[in-house]
Amino acid sequence: MDAYSYPSGKPQSNLYLKETTPRWLRYVVDFPTAHPTRYEKNNTVRGEYFQPRGTNNAPLTILVHGMGDLSVIPCKLLAKALVKRGIACFVLYLVFHSSRMPEVVKKRLLTLTPEEWFEGYQISVTDVRQVVDWASSRLEINKEQIAVSGISFGGFISAIAMGIDKRIKAGVFLVTGGNYENPAWAKKWHPGGKEAERLEAQNRYAHYLAKVAKWGYENVTPFKTSYLTDPMTFATYLHKRPVIMLNARWDKHIPKQAALDFWGACGKPEITLLPATHSSIWL
Repeated sequence: MDAYSYPSGKPQSNLYLKETTPRWLRYVVDFPTAHPTRYEKNNTVRGEYFQPRGTNNAPLTILVHGMGDLSVIPCKLLAKALVKRGIACFVLYLVFHSSRMPEVVKKRLLTLTPEEWFEGYQISVTDVRQVVDWASSRLEINKEQIAVSGISFGGFISAIAMGIDKRIKAGVFLVTGGNYENPAWAKKWHPGGKEAERLEAQNRYAHYLAKVAKWGYENVTPFKTSYLTDPMTFATYLHKRPVIMLNARWDKHIPKQAALDFWGACGKPEITLLPATHSSIWL
């Protein structure tokens, strides 16, 4: 069963012009999510579309922020830089942004159940794919040149979306990694765990990845749902495709080994390790 399937098709969107400059236009866009939840606030996909002037064949980059609101700032800065180069940009607001997050979720964000986290991934990946659906109806966008660029959590979402959706031709993943069963992650999340348990978890996940590479993720039953939120699960679909990774050398949130594991699984694409932390990389 494909956990990320959704009813595709051009969404019925609203488009509002908010800013004009000599070189580009900025719109606010919204449309209904194809993965509705019990929370009404989740159910409208929101974003900002930066359209370059004077072109009818612009590439599109979908920019996906990390957890919280502040990581939208670098997305907007990147959008303004790229649109000046003739690249259309869609800054997507995920369900973990305050504009789409219900108060009940905000209050217990750090204690969400595994099922709730998984649903957040499902909605977010679907949102990215719906932006591709939306872009397919835009005459000024080159449908064969759609890329995704994600930051931190947004990088996880971007990697999964690109792995699943072949319409996304390229990916740039910033401060992103994978392989949640790596000891670097395990010691961070479960510092009291036993080494034997960690080794068993690694072996179990490696066995699952081998099956995914052979039969496809949708045809293999995962031992736990976190396998379907790990970018490593989808790295086999990114192998030999245009990918760039930018990581921080002293990142305490994304362990360096987790970044290198994902990089290796993607076929060792271009990677840059900058002398920075998870947050200071933007400087």
